[in-house]
Amino acid sequence: MKIAEYYLLDVFTDQPFSGNQLAVFVNAGGLSTETMQAVANELNLAETVFLGAATGSNHYPMRIFTPTQELPFAGHPTVGTAQLLAELGLVKREQTLVLHPPVGELSIRYSGEKAAFTTARPTSITPSTLDQETAASLLGLQSHQVIGTPVISSCGLAFHLIELSDPAALKNIHISAAVWASAIASSGTEQIYLYVTETSESSATTLRSRMFSREHGLCEDPATGSAAAALTGYLASTQTSPLRLQIHQGVDMGRPSVIFTAANGDLKPGFVHVGGNAVVVGKGEFYVER
Repeated sequence: MKIAEYYLLDVFTDQPFSGNQLAVFVNAGGLSTETMQAVANELNLAETVFLGAATGSNHYPMRIFTPTQELPFAGHPTVGTAQLLAELGLVKREQTLVLHPPVGELSIRYSGEKAAFTTARPTSITPSTLDQETAASLLGLQSHQVIGTPVISSCGLAFHLIELSDPAALKNIHISAAVWASAIASSGTEQIYLYVTETSESSATTLRSRMFSREHGLCEDPATGSAAAALTGYLASTQTSPLRLQIHQGVDMGRPSVIFTAANGDLKPGFVHVGGNAVVVGKGEFYVER
């Protein structure tokens, strides 16, 4: 039997037992795709990362799995993996780390205790299958509680973006399985990202968000970097000035998280910075067949 070592982290938080959970397997290049998927299913976390051996100075191949599928890109696995590599001393915080998931090259820089990456692809924005009325029906809200027309946005992973009127609307949603089946499942994008603007200042805008997707049934995610990137890219497309966001997610789940994003300014149009903290909370071994 082969022993595969892994670490458990909480991501987009500086406190244990909050944020989004992540498992990272180091030196996992010898594992087959089938084994990676089986291990991710066994751990049953939102995402599990498998790192290959370094291919160059601070360059690591990276694969990301949910319990049921491989993802081309995800935000909290990127930030969590970067923080782990620094914690293990495999990367110095004054250096740039480059991870290589299927979506393409992700450059990560460290600033104090935070790690931030730039999306590998520019934001792609397309019409949603939801209109204002359908979105309200999906969420069990009144139509006036949905602001504007939802869109689909992606920086490598697509989400329906739905703006809501206030934190009370965000807290009190009740998702209709019937509307999800008719309006979301048919779109091919089975992730929705709901958001409310709490404060808006020149230095940064504070938002509150929730993300729902279909995995083993409908599930909520406490911190979703890929969705935060998609939202930031979309909002940045409506202005030319620099945009900085502080996104609070997971509050309604009892796992509060904070995601920091930025766009425009020094970044090329459509690209987004996503960053945050992470803490290592455990370590273990998996016994897998050779």
